[in-house]
Parts: sequence; structure tokens; C-alpha cells
Amino acid sequence: MRLWSLHPSTLDRAALVACWREALLAQKVLEGGTKGYTAHPQLRRFRAQDAPTEAIAAYLWAVREEATARGYSFDGTRIHGTATPDDLPPITVTTGQLAYELEHLRRKVTERAPEWLDNLPDASLPDDKIPAHPLLQVVAGDVEDWEVVSDPRR
Repeated sequence: MRLWSLHPSTLDRAALVACWREALLAQKVLEGGTKGYTAHPQLRRFRAQDAPTEAIAAYLWAVREEATARGYSFDGTRIHGTATPDDLPPITVTTGQLAYELEHLRRKVTERAPEWLDNLPDASLPDDKIPAHPLLQVVAGDVEDWEVVSDPRR
């Protein structure tokens, strides 16, 4: 499960679609509707919120908004909440997490959609200028403790 901290506009088609599906799964997990993925580390930041299901709904609305802007049809009736990122207190994300995810996305895009590379933030951009998902507020720090850091050569 990858719930990107990056702004949805940075995601290529495959990442955006996967993010939508995986966030819908996260919604189901947070609602208690599945036995799988209940201990997934990426859910920690949502569970730490006063209203975890509203937080994942706000996350989903922003992903859907980007998809709609690109002409995709993501079914908003699948989102079980009305909160948008503007309605909730932001969730913090570290500069190190954003930098890690951007590099991870860059590796994926290089393999599957090299034409999207020009849409990614410049690699020389300072970590505090990497665009984050609208629900998130960027703070200084290393990669988040919930991140499962993979081998960058994969």
C-alpha cells in the first residue's frame, strides 16, 4: 500500500490510479471492513487523527480532484466522508519523507512512463519545496518512522 505524501499532480497515471485504489482500501481498513492490512504502517498517520475516516476521505477527495482535472472518472460515491483537506487540521509530513517518495516515484516513472519525468519536481529542488498532498503540512525531518524503506536499486 502506497499512500503518497506527494501532491497528486506529481503522480503519473499508474501511480494516481494505484493511489486511488489503495486509499479506498485504507478507507475500508480504517472503517473496520477488512481483516487484512490492519497493521499497515502507512495507516499510522491516519489513525493518529481525531477522525481517521474523515482524514482518509479528505485524502481521497484530493486524489479524485486531480483525477478529474486529468479527465479521469473516479467515482466520488466510493468516498465515505465529506471532509476535504480544507476542512481538517493538516497531518504533518517530513521533508525527508517527501524527498524519499519523490526519488521512489522518479525510479518508477523512469521505468514505466519516462515521458512523465518532465512533470516531476526538479531533483535539485530543496526538500522543503517538494509539493505535498493538500491534506499534509511539511515539517523538517528525516524519512517518517512508518515508511518501509526499500532498496533504491529495485
